[in-house]
Amino acid sequence: MGEDTATAGIDVALEKHRTELTGYCYRMLGSSFEAEDAVQDTLVRAWRGHEGFEGRSSLRSWLYRIATNVCLDMLAAGSKRARPMDLTDATPLARAALSPRPDHTWLEPVPDARVLPAVADPAEAAVAKESIRLAFMAALQQLPPRQRAVLILREVLAWRASEVAELLDTSVASVNSALQRARATLAERAAAGGAGEVSDPLDEEQQKLLERYVKAFEGYDMAALTALLHEDAVMTMPPFDLWLRGPADITGFMSTIGASCAASRLVPVRANGLPAFAHYKPDPDSGGFSPWAVQVLELSEGRITGFHCFLDTRRWFPLFGLPLHLEAESDGGEERE
Repeated sequence: MGEDTATAGIDVALEKHRTELTGYCYRMLGSSFEAEDAVQDTLVRAWRGHEGFEGRSSLRSWLYRIATNVCLDMLAAGSKRARPMDLTDATPLARAALSPRPDHTWLEPVPDARVLPAVADPAEAAVAKESIRLAFMAALQQLPPRQRAVLILREVLAWRASEVAELLDTSVASVNSALQRARATLAERAAAGGAGEVSDPLDEEQQKLLERYVKAFEGYDMAALTALLHEDAVMTMPPFDLWLRGPADITGFMSTIGASCAASRLVPVRANGLPAFAHYKPDPDSGGFSPWAVQVLELSEGRITGFHCFLDTRRWFPLFGLPLHLEAESDGGEERE
């Protein structure tokens, strides 16, 4: 019984750190599913090695050291996850073509609840949300892996330089140098634009903007939708590398290639610290509505600046705890077998 109790105690102690470790690994890897795998590997290694843990650092620090090594190993191949606009130029509507790329190409969305642990400090919560937003995540992916780890540990998690140096087996001077280079890269990315401005929590103007968006989208009212889009708004649709810029091309696409999305339903979700919706479109075969996309929106200056549709619903909807079918007469939806 004593051994069983001790084992249960270790399990509980490790599990307490799962959410924050998942957030860390997600920022490092840019993939929801790879982050889950990395955390599971971290916890298994910690469980197997706990008897050798000498307590020279806290359990939390030890877990971050393991998680960092796991992520660095996973990033050794050198691949960088990206958004469509990081890879190609915008495509005019007249030349729009849906060309998919492999899953590992793309920066992936993540449910807030899986990566944002509950914290009492509103400022700390706001920093955590900002650091999983798509634009920031895309910038992180441009950093070399060790710079990425340094920036996340120092700027997002507020570790001291000496703590990061110990975790990475390097010097404080090396940590400070890596942080300076990482900051410079992120500043260049920020100057290029695209980050958006989203209050935490959403202010009244942003809430009304989202209400108007839902009404316009579900009514497939292109004139109303045009009025909500910033003149430089972008629309992306991973796994397709196509992306569109500007209200005319976005609504033109929705009226032509995307016309089957008319009369869709939107269900609010929480993703990447941003307003998001599960998009269900009419199912002509079985009635009701079938999953089509997880939409993540970026807002700025009272308009929608980013309209990002992640289309691999067989992966995303279960991750967000969403049903795979909505009945026509249901507001909330029931899962259909």
